[in-house]
Amino acid sequence: MEVAVAVLQKSDGSFLLAQRPQGKVYAGYWEFPGGKVEPGESVQQALVRELHEELGIKVITAYPWLTREFTYPHATVRLKFFRITHWQGEPHGLENQALRWQSPFDLTVAPMLPANIPILRALQLPMHYAISNVAELGIQEFLKRLQQALDNGLRLLQIREKDFTRLELKKLAQQIVHLAHAHHAQVLINQDVELAREIGADGVHLTSAQLMSLKTRSHLEHPGLAWCAASCHNENELLQANALGLDFVVLGPVLPTRSHTGAPHLGWTTFATLAARSAIPVYALGGLRYNDLENAQQHGAHGVALLSQAWGNTEQVASTHG
Repeated sequence: MEVAVAVLQKSDGSFLLAQRPQGKVYAGYWEFPGGKVEPGESVQQALVRELHEELGIKVITAYPWLTREFTYPHATVRLKFFRITHWQGEPHGLENQALRWQSPFDLTVAPMLPANIPILRALQLPMHYAISNVAELGIQEFLKRLQQALDNGLRLLQIREKDFTRLELKKLAQQIVHLAHAHHAQVLINQDVELAREIGADGVHLTSAQLMSLKTRSHLEHPGLAWCAASCHNENELLQANALGLDFVVLGPVLPTRSHTGAPHLGWTTFATLAARSAIPVYALGGLRYNDLENAQQHGAHGVALLSQAWGNTEQVASTHG
């Protein structure tokens, strides 16, 4: 059974949950609004219809997001999640369902419908993921720009400096983690799981080669490492990341990049096809700028990952980080 599911989000990141009314399966459980796709409908048409019938609203902006399959005792469902950022009308329960606005960092209702639980974690991820660029900028200039970006809302970054010795990288990473944590931002270390643990980073970002060599993510688990991400370039790598249950991936390059002139790139059509099958958030990477976020989300991206563009005009992040 195919189901269209809506994540209605306000500008502050809060989202709407509905409580299943008496008489329905799993009555009393909380879920994201939506319903099954009827014969002859597209998933997006079903989404628009269901939100009008259930909440009395008209959808204005809906971004395709995640696709998850879940087996309940009574049925197997294929859930297509959309992020709804603009709508007309004030949501109210037209089917005797209670409604609550919630924060992804402070859920106050329970129990949650099992198929919806992983979505809560995905909603904690911001829309921009910055990748360090110390090799080009130099340490002091990079730290200056990092401070500016954090002041303007950056909340997730990866340290990836392949030309540093491990000792140099550890010293730099400790400074970055200290700055980031003072702004409640989270830091992932590229490749080196042990280094991430040593310096109190928030997670690890695997290369595509590391990703494809894994059979399980169990040895990556650690109380201090909240996130495990990976770089993907094709369908097989994205399937592997999903099978391992990673928290998110970057997928690219989407467009031609300055560092790899003439190299193959996915293009938006291929990116959208791959992202549409993913149960975990996908950041678009490669040749992108801050103002590509809207286009990326229209093609199924959770957000954009940026390298050099993350450290240019850092004032751009003030209204776009979430």
